[in-house]
Amino acid sequence: MSAAQAQERLAAGMRALDMPPAEDALHKLLAYRDLVVRWNRVHNLTAIRDPEAMLAYHLLDSLSVSPYLNGDRVLDVGSGAGLPGIPLAVVNPQRRFVLLDASSKRVRFLRQVAMELGLGNVEAVHERIERYRPDAPFATVTSRAFASLADFARAACGLLAEDGHMLAMKGRYPEEELRALPSGIRLHAVYELKVPGLDAQRHLIDLVRE
Repeated sequence: MSAAQAQERLAAGMRALDMPPAEDALHKLLAYRDLVVRWNRVHNLTAIRDPEAMLAYHLLDSLSVSPYLNGDRVLDVGSGAGLPGIPLAVVNPQRRFVLLDASSKRVRFLRQVAMELGLGNVEAVHERIERYRPDAPFATVTSRAFASLADFARAACGLLAEDGHMLAMKGRYPEEELRALPSGIRLHAVYELKVPGLDAQRHLIDLVRE
């Protein structure tokens, strides 16, 4: 797939998500995809290695969360290769994103991405969530394949601002995980995500404190 074809496919996907594809955002998203491909050869950032597949599985999948973000401070827990944090930061320059990961090599990658893409709204932090002590709480905490809902909620709830939301990206509807939620945490909503080019179930679980 040529660069022009990749850009058109990404733009079409963003339009399907009701997200106007600004040229600067398209350029940064594809530059990020290319950085993932390059670093993946050495550092094994993601199991998806096909650059074309990354358009749906990584970029559009992450962008589908954007309408559900709350407030202006977002924490992405277990960010890994920067998913969903980096794509969300590209299309939400007015919000501040902290990308948290326990792997130093992944945090080095995230810092390189932020520098090369000029993402002044991104901070990559090398720390385990249990030991992370931010200067201020977050209106939204996101995760993508980080942990079970119960473990995610226990770890993230102390970092939430008042009326904050925890958004967990899941595949199939996680009925058993929802039944195992700890006390003090309640289900606010479940959003079925329709990701262009991705023939798979995707759900966004929105949790809040009681």
